Amino acid sequence: MPLGTLDRTPPPFFRQGPSALSKLTVCSALALFLMVADTRFGVTQPVRAMIADVLYPVQWLLMQPVNAARGGAGYFQSLQSAQASAEQMRITMARQAQKANQVDELALENTRLRQLLELRERITTPARAAQILYDAADPFSRKVIIDRGDVHGIVAGSPVIDGYGVLGQVTRVFGAVSEVTLITDGDQAIPVLNTRTGVRGVAFGDLSNPAGGMELRFTPADTDVQAGDVLSTSGVDGVYPPGLMVARVDKVERRSESVFARIALSPLAQVRGTMHVMVLQPVASQIPPRPVETAPAEPVRKSLRK
Repeated sequence: MPLGTLDRTPPPFFRQGPSALSKLTVCSALALFLMVADTRFGVTQPVRAMIADVLYPVQWLLMQPVNAARGGAGYFQSLQSAQASAEQMRITMARQAQKANQVDELALENTRLRQLLELRERITTPARAAQILYDAADPFSRKVIIDRGDVHGIVAGSPVIDGYGVLGQVTRVFGAVSEVTLITDGDQAIPVLNTRTGVRGVAFGDLSNPAGGMELRFTPADTDVQAGDVLSTSGVDGVYPPGLMVARVDKVERRSESVFARIALSPLAQVRGTMHVMVLQPVASQIPPRPVETAPAEPVRKSLRK
């Protein structure tokens, strides 16, 4: 039989369907479409919320050995370390008692001044306690998951603090858990105020620092900023209450080729070791709404009769 007459097509049993290149092209186009749709329209947010609610019992069950190990390590802490901690707490309480005597007098003076100037009282921010469950799986961001969500009244944009200062902000809310973006994340920005000079600025997260740092951007080189200055929230963004501690200035570099100084900060909150946090309500939800501007009424023109 001549070779040209042989049927070289594979039998139906060995047919593999589309080629690997075709599959790669279709899957890449589908992935690109889903990324764009999720970024612009948030189409996968309900799916994420449903998956998070379904996987929460599994995550809770898997975290129990970790919690048990942490509890065991704390239980078997040495007696010497416990005594040192107790002594440090006694010293701290003595200092706090000394400051408390001054706080009462300052609070009374502040009340009298506000009454004299007829100023409104400071906004009191409701808070809710929460516990950090685990870090987010994304290695290119700095986020944590807390055990409070939509069913507990948590809303997106809520500030999160620990015992030392601002820790981050709630960026995603699911049924029983929420995602908190730390202040050291590259996409996080927070308006701050220098407690020594009263100069305002904006602090950003610095992902180039593996230990978790921040930087104060867009600050003119001639601004009075020194290493050791403490920065607190300014309260002008409608999210963070004023007066919360944020960071401390580590290093200030003034370069002749740039009009802005390079200012490195270290957060005061324990961004890498805290377990219990407080979730505050956004300040914007407590501020009265802005009055609606109405168009001025047109003057009534009287017709002249001849």
